[in-house]
Amino acid sequence: MDMNIEDIVKQVLAEMQGTQAAAPAAGSRPAGAIPKTSRVAMLTGLEKFEIREYPIPELGDDDILVKVEGCGVCGTDAHEFKRDPFSLIPVVLGHEGTGEIVKMGKNVKKDSAGKALTVGDKVVTCMIFKDNPDITMFDLNKQNVGGADVYGLLPDDDIHLNGWFADYLVIRGGSSVFNVSDLDLDSRILIEPAAVLIHAVERAKTTGILRFNSRVAVQGCGPIGLLCIAILRTMGIENIVAIDGEQKRLDFAREMGAEKSVNFKDYKGIEALADGVKDAFGGYLADFAFQCTGSPVAHSNIYKFIRNGGGLCELGFFINGGDATINPHFDICAKELTVVGSWVYTLRDYATTFDFLKRAKGIGLPVHKLITHKFPLDQVNEAHFTNLRMEGLKVAIVNE
Repeated sequence: MDMNIEDIVKQVLAEMQGTQAAAPAAGSRPAGAIPKTSRVAMLTGLEKFEIREYPIPELGDDDILVKVEGCGVCGTDAHEFKRDPFSLIPVVLGHEGTGEIVKMGKNVKKDSAGKALTVGDKVVTCMIFKDNPDITMFDLNKQNVGGADVYGLLPDDDIHLNGWFADYLVIRGGSSVFNVSDLDLDSRILIEPAAVLIHAVERAKTTGILRFNSRVAVQGCGPIGLLCIAILRTMGIENIVAIDGEQKRLDFAREMGAEKSVNFKDYKGIEALADGVKDAFGGYLADFAFQCTGSPVAHSNIYKFIRNGGGLCELGFFINGGDATINPHFDICAKELTVVGSWVYTLRDYATTFDFLKRAKGIGLPVHKLITHKFPLDQVNEAHFTNLRMEGLKVAIVNE
């Protein structure tokens, strides 16, 4: 290669200062350059994603362009993939996502918690609040964000970059966004589902029954139930019994902090199962229980695991899963149970989730092991079928 004296001097000085960068590969894009287009995984029919490419639009003064690093596959995505219950097709799914800011509008200065934002920061989104001023970061009424829009469940429009199953996402002005640069990628992918459980535990605490020494039953050991166990353990609650029908999940529940586990397949009938739960608690019923499945039968059963004067948090029914049969006299009134429901989360719960993930890591809970399968964007269909087959715990799309 021919080099003039000036180039040679620059190279020598760079080498002396240890700052010489590796030469870019032929045909590669310069570091930091933003492409003109972005791929998205567009759900175009039931159980059918197509990889499509769209122009990256000009940003408004309040918008943010994020290069997607990863996004978890949620149970809600599974429902939409199989049945389209929200009538969104065609749609770019993915709402458990995270990535790096590569461009910002001139008005963007801080995140929803008041933390400074700049290009290069790692972020997650919560919700788009539109015209609902009642949902704020420190809303004392604890209104959840169920009435707001969410990236990954937005109807398709002329921007198209509406979900995290993509190379890039456009965060519109008025959205909630958090700077989470101090968390690793796996932790960031788990923020959204963990926030669901933070909210559920906060709802449980309002009953006044959930305490350090409480006996707590957690029914359902998918990602939601396992995160519930981890959160309880970080709070100092140790007497936790996990209930599920898959032994591998029960074994992992023990790793996440459950003291004992009960496999419902080992029992015939609800009375025998209730006795099994009671035995696991050393001859006592639970003080409090979390119902983390979407099964009406599981909901009907869980009342039998709870002592008189105990409490229950139902969070498994994010969508309509059907009716459950209970006896109001025996299951609620005669026991004087306190029952709370939990759905989605608040902005404050989102911020609390960041501290939970750091605390869980600090005490050695293997939360990162929840993500058992990672797929590139062009294998998004296989990722969803893997999730439907329940071959792992948390499935994620991770971009290289």
